[in-house]
Amino acid sequence: MNARKDAAICSGRTIHFVGIGGCGTSGLAMMLMARGATVSGSDQEASAVTNSLNSAGIHVTIGSAAATITPPVDLVVYSAAVALDHPELVRAKAQGIDTMTYAEALGWAQSGRTAVSIAGTHGKSTTTALLAHVLIETGLDPSVIVGAHVPQLGGGSRTGSDEIPQGSLAGSPGIFVAEACEFNRSFHSHQPTLALINNVEEDHLDVYHSLDEIVKSFRVFAQTLPDATEGGRLLIAHEGAHRRAVASALRCAVSTFGWSPTAEYHVDYEPATTATTVWHNGREMLSWTGHLCGEHNALNGAAAGILASWLGADFDAISAALATFAGVDRRMQFLGECLARNGARVRVFDDYGHHPTECEKTLTALRAAENPKRIICVFQPHQHSRTRFLLEQFAQSFSCADLVIVPPIYFVRDSEIERTLVSSADLVSRLNERGTSARAIDEFSEITEFLHCNAQDGDLIVVMGAGPVWTIGHDFVNAAKLPGAVTATAA
Repeated sequence: MNARKDAAICSGRTIHFVGIGGCGTSGLAMMLMARGATVSGSDQEASAVTNSLNSAGIHVTIGSAAATITPPVDLVVYSAAVALDHPELVRAKAQGIDTMTYAEALGWAQSGRTAVSIAGTHGKSTTTALLAHVLIETGLDPSVIVGAHVPQLGGGSRTGSDEIPQGSLAGSPGIFVAEACEFNRSFHSHQPTLALINNVEEDHLDVYHSLDEIVKSFRVFAQTLPDATEGGRLLIAHEGAHRRAVASALRCAVSTFGWSPTAEYHVDYEPATTATTVWHNGREMLSWTGHLCGEHNALNGAAAGILASWLGADFDAISAALATFAGVDRRMQFLGECLARNGARVRVFDDYGHHPTECEKTLTALRAAENPKRIICVFQPHQHSRTRFLLEQFAQSFSCADLVIVPPIYFVRDSEIERTLVSSADLVSRLNERGTSARAIDEFSEITEFLHCNAQDGDLIVVMGAGPVWTIGHDFVNAAKLPGAVTATAA
């Protein structure tokens, strides 16, 4: 299998990251340092991530580091959250220093590697983490960047071998697995050898004006794969990924996976046991019983297993590794079983879901796996534009919940005008109209107090959203009386 050309040469480079504290940027900074670059960075706030980078030998400035943007710095990498008028970018331009977005730098770093890009509206972090875990357990020693904290990786990134150490592709350029995010079309900068498209739905409608635009964007991403004769391969969902529009007449090889018997890789799943089987050409290829519940996680695991087989891992070893994957923080993460202050015994989960499909699949999976008396969902909408554009879909997605508590929408990226067009009260009203009991509570502390006063024996509480809402679940559990409740901090 041929790697992409124009390999990133890091030795001797001096690279500065603006917004280095993010999951992706911090992981890429560590990776480039491991490849021989001298790396520094800046961020607005100190965090466990910036402290860890400093400890690893990457000097991080809290606040502006514009004065340091001068030769020998020869490249400045900046995250998507950084405005183009940021003082460090202005300084770099004045000094004639090259700049790259994080996505462009990630694509640059993928060159010269056996690169695997994991794309899709949902499931990117979990599938990336699953594949990383499988490749590590099967001895293929990958480099990885995940947009979440993965306990079994010790974080969200690792730097692996320069060459694949064993298996059918032994001696080929080392594996580099990374998420490929469609926001702002950033995944068009990737340089994958292999890629996954898990699903394609409406999202990021502040960037895309229609589902058709999103589908076209995924097609452009698929076209970044090399010719099949050069090892280019795409794995795309048989259902739910607009595969005909996205994958027709590509120069790379294309395979499908999913529930349909007509998919090249056919997936079976037993909800009661989480047993999953992947069939290829009518023969059993992979089979495992894992820790993750839900049909969506069965598909995530299947995709990871198929990709691992393409990278030379043994089928039996892949199945064994999938069975031991323990999950990703904030993805149906079990926080603990505890007693509310009113004496009710409850189980508490935390989840990153912030799109209607993600919310629905998570709630459905928890209902089937846990069989609670009630599900209480605390859901914080993420972005006013997403909430407004997908309001009716959100209203449909909580039918598995018995009570939904909605704090104010998390304000990010949108304009102040957009902020005035929709509120959490609008979602609460739609939910109640559809027969799902819902109420708006503004303060996080009031939500925690409400849960302690109104929980009942056998309840399952799940806190959902991409914003700071995760603190509610942790605060609730940390105040619990039952021994064994976790106190971990979400990434």
